[in-house]
Amino acid sequence: KYGKLHFHPTLSEFVLFFPGLLTAINCRNVKWVTRVTETFTGMKVLALLVITGAGAWHLMSGNTELLEAPFANSKIQPGFIAVAFYNGLFSYSGWNYLNFVTEELKDPYRNLPRAICISMPLVTVIYVITNIAYFAVLPPDEMLSSQAVAVTFAEKMLSFMAWTMPLFVACSTFGSLNGAIFASSRLFFVGARNGHLPAALSLININCLTPIPSLLFLCALTLLLLFIRDVFAIINYVSYVEILFIFISVAGLLRLRQKAPDAHRPIKVSLIVPVVFLLTAGFLVIFSVFESPMEVGIGTLVILLGIPVYYVTIGKPWRWLTQKSQTFNRFCSKLFLCMPNSEKLD
Repeated sequence: KYGKLHFHPTLSEFVLFFPGLLTAINCRNVKWVTRVTETFTGMKVLALLVITGAGAWHLMSGNTELLEAPFANSKIQPGFIAVAFYNGLFSYSGWNYLNFVTEELKDPYRNLPRAICISMPLVTVIYVITNIAYFAVLPPDEMLSSQAVAVTFAEKMLSFMAWTMPLFVACSTFGSLNGAIFASSRLFFVGARNGHLPAALSLININCLTPIPSLLFLCALTLLLLFIRDVFAIINYVSYVEILFIFISVAGLLRLRQKAPDAHRPIKVSLIVPVVFLLTAGFLVIFSVFESPMEVGIGTLVILLGIPVYYVTIGKPWRWLTQKSQTFNRFCSKLFLCMPNSEKLD
């Protein structure tokens, strides 16, 4: 009569569970967040080193036939190259996360450039070597048909230890999602603090000193995006919009260097760096139009819709909308024990 209850969670239930769990960690304690990120990043690097080691052993055994013509049947049109860059940049996503949390860094003007100069070359070298290992072991059609290339690689190369790779992939995903939640929530927080989003998103919990409303808002958006089945379309949408605004931002910085050459700049790089970056971003924005016109068109439309939204909410805000925002702000303050913070996170 009182038999055991058996619960068999599906993959989708696990996927829905992780954002909520990580959001709870981010809401509770920032130190826990950094420890989770450090732990799972270490596991990710360990998995990549295992892959590169297995690939090196495979090549040294004389199995070089897959690398004899690595670019055979490649599509070299500019549009395909731009879309390939989008997918590559998505794989390297996280390169700019540290810039989002400079308020929470110790001595950011010293530690931010140091962290970028150490991590970027290191990650680039590891990723390039890992991809060489993939191409040395797996033919292109097998990689394209694989749901997880690292798992397929492990099934071929790691024998009875292949079961460890799905675990490493899950840990990598978990750590990446944790870092994305931590960094992206600060975008909403700062935007709200500057008056560009509802003021409730700029509230800080008085006990944990974390932007709980911003974190919960990001969690809700993340869960909504999980219902979109075509992940490559999402990558193209996000990458196009992101690179477009990066292009505009870098162009603005170059303009400011011309108009205000003597302005105080705590972090300054050689002029060649933003110029090369600007040219690369311009190439991606222009030529992606020819290969992914639908994604580019919809992304541009969403951006343009921001103009009337800005006008009715910030430029000349509707009175009733302002009142509703203030009411919602007070509600969130009481519900999450939060207060506004006009300066910076501790």
